[in-house]
Amino acid sequence: MHPARLASYLEGGVPPGGARAHPGCRDARPPRRSTALTLPGLLYFATESAVWTGGRAFYDPHAPGETAAHAHLVTLGQLSDIAAQEMGRAPGADLDLTAVLRTGRARLGPGRYETLVCAGTLDGHPVLTFTAPWRSVSVPWNAPAAAYLRHLGGGLRAAHGWGAARAGDYLASRPGARGHWAAHEVAALLNAA
Repeated sequence: MHPARLASYLEGGVPPGGARAHPGCRDARPPRRSTALTLPGLLYFATESAVWTGGRAFYDPHAPGETAAHAHLVTLGQLSDIAAQEMGRAPGADLDLTAVLRTGRARLGPGRYETLVCAGTLDGHPVLTFTAPWRSVSVPWNAPAAAYLRHLGGGLRAAHGWGAARAGDYLASRPGARGHWAAHEVAALLNAA
C-alpha cells in the first residue's frame, strides 16, 4: 500500500488521487516498520472502482506468479480499522484473526475486499492482506484507470525503489492491465506524477 494511502486510512482524509474521505483509525500512529516484500500469487485488476474508475487491484494467493507488496507493521486495531474502511464500514471493532491464522484465509463478508489472507510470516509476524473471495480466473478482468496506475506505481516505487520503467513493466503485465496498457504508457504516467 502506498504510504500516502496508508496515512489516509490511519489519520483520516482523502488519499492523493482518491475521491472518498476515510474517517481514520482509532490509533493514528504510523506503522512501527514498513518493508518491501514479494508475495506468492498474482496481482490482477477486475470489477469497477467508483473511486478510481476502472479495474480494482486484487490479490490471488493461489495463482502462479509473484506480487510486489509493501508490508506495514500495524496493530490489530489498526489492521481492523483499515480493513473496515476498505470494506465501507465504520472503524471501531477488532477483527477475530483466529480463522485466517489457522487456515490462511477467512471470509468476513461477501464484498470485494472482505476476505482476509495470510500470505506467510515476516520476522515472526503474520503477513495479512484483504482481497476478493473469488479467484483471478473466476471474474472478468477490467483495465485500471490512469490515476489508479499512477497511485499503485508510486507505491511500488516508494516500497521497492523501482524506476518508472520497471514499475510500468510490472503493472502493464498484470491481468486486466495487460493488453490495455503498454509498459511505456504506464511509465509515462509515473514520470508525469
